[in-house]
Amino acid sequence: MKEWTKEIEIDAPIEKIWALFDGSLENMQKIMPQVVSQTPVKVTEEGVGSIYRQQYKEGKRVEEYDVETLVYLDTPDHKKMKVGFNLANYFEITSGYELTKINEHQSRFKYTTTNKPLKAIFKLFLWFASDKTVVKFVEKVKEVAEKDHALVK
Repeated sequence: MKEWTKEIEIDAPIEKIWALFDGSLENMQKIMPQVVSQTPVKVTEEGVGSIYRQQYKEGKRVEEYDVETLVYLDTPDHKKMKVGFNLANYFEITSGYELTKINEHQSRFKYTTTNKPLKAIFKLFLWFASDKTVVKFVEKVKEVAEKDHALVK
């Protein structure tokens, strides 16, 4: 299993950033444009245990998988969500999104993802995997949140 973590400060209120993860499909697509649909399968009151069927477009192919909420916390100063899914029976993936309020207009965003190969042959892929995708994602979240925040100022 391989894990990557990246943190960044974002000049936007915590609620604005949180809406990109815990809001509408339209908001999610601003930071994850490859997600083409997200349909609730099971929704729990506390968030943990909720399952969404997600479709993800990679090139011309569309993958479908169930995303389960493993951790969920939503307070005014601290927000956290961790989801897990199985990608095509090749990898077990988790993604964690954590926000900490710095002040009314700034937040700290921490993204952690793990990738566990389910077949021995795929372990080789992880040897050469870099954090490029994680860095790009964190920068995308910052860019979108700050742009959205600037539009409402």
